[in-house]
Amino acid sequence: MSSDGVTRRTLLAGAAAIGAVSRTRAATDPLNWTLTEAAQALAKGTVSSEELTKLCLGRIRKLDPVLNAFITLDEESALQQARECDRHRKAGRVSGPLYGVPIALKDNIDTAGLKTTAAAQVFRDRIPAEDAEVTRRLKAAGPVFLGKLNLDEMAFEGTGTTGCFGPAHNPWNPDRITGGSSAGSAAAVSAGLCFGSVGSDDGGSVRIPGAFCGVVGFKTSYGRVSTRGVVPSAYSMDTIGPITRTVEDAAAILQVIAGYDPNDAITLAELVPDYSQALGVPVADLRIGVPRDYFFEGLHPDVSSAVEEAIRHLKGRVREVRDVTLPSLHVAENGTYDVELYHYQKPFFDKAPQLYHPWSQRQMNELKQVQTVPYVETLKRIRECRRNIRRIFEQVDILALPTMREPAPLISETVNEKHQRPHSNTGAFNHFGTPAMTVPCGFSKDGLPIGLQLVGAAFREPMVLSIAYAYQQSTDWHRRTPPLVRG
Repeated sequence: MSSDGVTRRTLLAGAAAIGAVSRTRAATDPLNWTLTEAAQALAKGTVSSEELTKLCLGRIRKLDPVLNAFITLDEESALQQARECDRHRKAGRVSGPLYGVPIALKDNIDTAGLKTTAAAQVFRDRIPAEDAEVTRRLKAAGPVFLGKLNLDEMAFEGTGTTGCFGPAHNPWNPDRITGGSSAGSAAAVSAGLCFGSVGSDDGGSVRIPGAFCGVVGFKTSYGRVSTRGVVPSAYSMDTIGPITRTVEDAAAILQVIAGYDPNDAITLAELVPDYSQALGVPVADLRIGVPRDYFFEGLHPDVSSAVEEAIRHLKGRVREVRDVTLPSLHVAENGTYDVELYHYQKPFFDKAPQLYHPWSQRQMNELKQVQTVPYVETLKRIRECRRNIRRIFEQVDILALPTMREPAPLISETVNEKHQRPHSNTGAFNHFGTPAMTVPCGFSKDGLPIGLQLVGAAFREPMVLSIAYAYQQSTDWHRRTPPLVRG
């Protein structure tokens, strides 16, 4: 009997072997299960929610001092939730595939009665009175909430190094950044501290850490998921999406959180399809566009090799692969939409700017100079971009490109700003309002994950899921485990 009361024999009983390679996820270790595998084991009764939760808490205690993925760990409540799930399961009251599976949330998503800090000094002790809409929907689906995950301060940056609780560390190499802003979310999922997470993305904040940490990050269409109760970044760009180990896990979470919220200013009253059905849809008739202009410039050689191989891999499975050129957004001078960051922060920043991270302070002070007329011009150009991208999706069904132009850089060089960051491959799809997913597609020579970004037309999440799932099922990159876990 282990110290947390879980017998090894009980936990191994429902696991099937997947391949005896030390670098691939061992199916015999419940913490290496996907969310879907965990849900199946719970349904079969080969493991209980309490047992899974105790295992997660044990790994968090072991690895989080290195990773710094969690800001708030809610152990007592998590165990109470797990026991309640087990009681309901025995009584035949189970509400869906997430029921009883331990997950965690990015700490800019409000949780009633539990701190939501956005990794900011000004919110360090903030306890919301109400749940965010995505929290409410998830609670109705019955997963176990382990706690809240680290991020860049107020979700401003894309590095995972600017939060007031310290940087998150990459499970593949703790000296490397996770990317951000959903830094702790990707690190926790990659390292098996939880089976899934939900993050926000207004410029890449779900996909950047997803790519750097070797997991799936799914930015949804603008208006697909409610942002009510999520600390806002850019109102014109904000989206919410899953961070998981596999495409099918992302579909399961998206099924719960997607849909119209009449009290939210962003969500649209679009029908929510059955995302799990999209996973098995044939992809042979799909047309893939490769936007080489801009998005393939200045690639790290290892990224270039991995992504080109992934595209060749897809080429034999779809009708057509051809180059396309995407419309570009030229922000008006002195009119950046980033001023929306300052709009929400103004009462806090103007009162106590010294409480903000130095990078955030510079950002806020620059945004004070943004002018009204150019800002309105920029919003007009964004609307035009969203119109123009529809014309591209008349020619192709899916876009395929690198998520990031380089593997994860060093934390030290990121913090001291010696690292020269390449141009973003993610922000454009926030401008376009389209769904975009990163899936693992290889590793650098240094053993760092590389992500392939797959993009669909607005509200075509099912098509993105279908092509991503087809790619995933014919590769094994998603089955690899970080050295920190293997050790």
